[in-house]
Amino acid sequence: MSEPRGGGPLLSVEGVSSGYGRGQVLFDVSLSIAQGEVVSLMGKNGMGKTTLIRTIMGMLPQRGGDIRFSSRSIKGAAMHRIAALGLGWVPEGRLIFPSLTVEENLVATAARPKGASHVWTLREVYDLFPRLRERRLNGGAQLSGGEQQMLAIGRALMTNPRLLILDEATEGLAPKVRQEIWLTLQRVKQTGQSILVVDKDIKALSRLADRHYMIEKGRIAWQGGSDMLLSDAGLAQRYVGI
Repeated sequence: MSEPRGGGPLLSVEGVSSGYGRGQVLFDVSLSIAQGEVVSLMGKNGMGKTTLIRTIMGMLPQRGGDIRFSSRSIKGAAMHRIAALGLGWVPEGRLIFPSLTVEENLVATAARPKGASHVWTLREVYDLFPRLRERRLNGGAQLSGGEQQMLAIGRALMTNPRLLILDEATEGLAPKVRQEIWLTLQRVKQTGQSILVVDKDIKALSRLADRHYMIEKGRIAWQGGSDMLLSDAGLAQRYVGI
């Protein structure tokens, strides 16, 4: 079993259970992310990936277990307080502000929390995504799906997170745009940014992430490094469905 590298974990999910209403989706889920580490979370649709992200971010209450960020329990904390600790979220569906310009979207939630591994500026985000610089005065609703995803990532980076969380990082995007997103995330990783990324592109994730978790029916069914992931051809079909 592969263990997180370097010191204590930045994020520790310990035996967490969660769900919606009376329905339970997550059962005793545990995972961890070290400072400067990139970790992937994979699984078929409906297996609990987004539920786990929403529970980490405080959108859903924990029914059991604990979530610790930088050794501090965030169980029961409000979503805005969790974000203020240094968790930057790129949600499924992007949720950008359609009536604001690209630049207004980027600066609207900009922050510099203590402990950030790298201070992201507007200029650096534009260097990552030159297309956003070109469209900086356009409204969010005028952007393509790929441009909106670039904006959602840039907006999350402008909060200068200690941990960047991406839910369905490249879902529904054109192949060329997906490639650009993966290359950009490699550059972000090189700054020392800790990342938790949800996606189904096993080849891209094997190049980007240090470790991987696969979730099935609300439970962690497999975890390991990229060598282990690529050496077992049946993993993708069994747990990701590709």
